[in-house]
Amino acid sequence: MDIRWDHEREQRTGIPEIIFSRGKTPEQLIHLFEEARQAESLRIATQLNDTQMDALDSIASVDRISLTATLNPRSMKNLAPIGLLTGGTGDIPVLLEAKAVLDALGYPSKSFFDVGVAGLHRLHGVLDELRVCPVLLVAAGMEGALPSVVAGLVDAPVIAVPTSIGAGISVGGTVALHAMLASCSPGIAVVNIDNGFGAACIAIKMINRMVNTQQA
Repeated sequence: MDIRWDHEREQRTGIPEIIFSRGKTPEQLIHLFEEARQAESLRIATQLNDTQMDALDSIASVDRISLTATLNPRSMKNLAPIGLLTGGTGDIPVLLEAKAVLDALGYPSKSFFDVGVAGLHRLHGVLDELRVCPVLLVAAGMEGALPSVVAGLVDAPVIAVPTSIGAGISVGGTVALHAMLASCSPGIAVVNIDNGFGAACIAIKMINRMVNTQQA
């Protein structure tokens, strides 16, 4: 099978190779996970469809909400948790993808779901907990305002994740993406629409650099 796994990627970048499953056959995914099982090594797959999840169900830990599969996750590190916030419940699967990646690589997280701008009292109720988190991942659809609000209240870097949740002009997440890119709140980085995986990777690199700097 013509698959070339990048075994040195984590050494180079701090993030191991993680499988983006779209376009891959169930047989290819089974091969990759069986290879990891024999080697007792980590495997993570994202963006799985139902057929792929069925194929991996007996091999790996499959989550049908985040559309991920994990094998041989690492032990949890003794670190402050990365905060995961969503505007609404419809945004949760995107950040559950991020959480699956963080969990598998051993980075603790804490979830604050359904704290969007339509009910700001919910956000104010968790502010003290948010301020303990060194990095915040904030996902929102519709008009995408939540990352701007959060970044105006905390000193942690905010990784904004636009989601494809919304009706009418919001469909596809373009409005949320543009709103986050145009935010007037400083300290926001923006990933692509529905890209929980990318947000998790940025958070991991931030945490790794913080830890390495403290230990130097």
